[in-house]
Amino acid sequence: MTAFDPVEFLERAVRTPSHEDVTEMRSLLVETLESAGVPADVDDAGNVLATREADREGPHVVLNTHVDTVPPHVPFAREGDRIEGRGSCDAKGPLAALLTAFFRVTPDRGRVSLAVTPDEETSSRGAAALDLGRLGRGPDEEATSRPPDAVVVGEPTGLDICNAARGRFQATVTLRGANAHAASPEAGVNAVAGLAPVLDALESFADRPAAPDPHPDLGAATLTPTTVEGGAATNQVPAEASFVVDRRSVPPETATGFRDALADHLRAAAPGDVDVDVSLAERETPFLEAFDTPADARVVEAFREAGAGEVRPFGAATEASYFAQVAPTVVFGPGVLADDDGAVAHAPREYVPVDEVRRAGDVVADVLRTFVG
Repeated sequence: MTAFDPVEFLERAVRTPSHEDVTEMRSLLVETLESAGVPADVDDAGNVLATREADREGPHVVLNTHVDTVPPHVPFAREGDRIEGRGSCDAKGPLAALLTAFFRVTPDRGRVSLAVTPDEETSSRGAAALDLGRLGRGPDEEATSRPPDAVVVGEPTGLDICNAARGRFQATVTLRGANAHAASPEAGVNAVAGLAPVLDALESFADRPAAPDPHPDLGAATLTPTTVEGGAATNQVPAEASFVVDRRSVPPETATGFRDALADHLRAAAPGDVDVDVSLAERETPFLEAFDTPADARVVEAFREAGAGEVRPFGAATEASYFAQVAPTVVFGPGVLADDDGAVAHAPREYVPVDEVRRAGDVVADVLRTFVG
């Protein structure tokens, strides 16, 4: 296998745009794998898949991150000890680190799979289509899927071990009344006027009797109204008004459980003649729900032993949500979502320290050795 230089790869990757279409970036990844002698497949959902395995059975570890980035594209620059540019820390820096470990560790037992998704920033169709237990298994091997022993999701954590994260749900609250001429408001039911008590009731949602307690690591769930609209004419009593809420959930709340609870709570607060409906945003894939991997899980302990940073929650929702439903999952990588000067990921000043990229590769390689020898 040829030597892999994560910094050289990262410089090429950041120069390769993937904010509108991931085709070119995916091709770079496939080319990198195959030039190192590792066959790579692209499945129907656009995931890049590769596996290295030993001749004898053993643990299975999955390395995952994504190749898509958010617009607009920020040009590549090398400034001293850091690489700047769109995607440098989210998540091409983590990808470079995972590739370092993937190439460096030859399994003595079991297997290591790489599963890189194409649309984490949008719909997560790639992650939703993955059957992690089938990675690396041929069609003639056992038909049933066996969960992997660990999943490592590459995201910018500043080399900390993130074993939990809030989920993210989005819902629209719609109020319905009845139109009338604004000169005769008593003849109608004003949906816009009904917004005030319903919006106020968001503040007491966390205090309802059935509300979950704050999570020991993630804290309390948050509920934030983000957009609002209503009415169709300036001289008409509006029959409809709506607003969107952003929910950052904590275990064990589910998307449907949140929707049902919010609907009951807001209906109780609305004027009696205003109907209230709560609907989850339409998605082709499941919402990213909260996850929590125990701090004493083997994969967490392996990262501790490899010299990673503190164990803490991750600050954003990720596709780790899907994987944590079937296997112990952690989020780890170089770079940070934000620093003392403001946002880094998804921002015009995005960067990743070169030494963190190299260090992250070393840590993940040590973790893999713990599992597969």
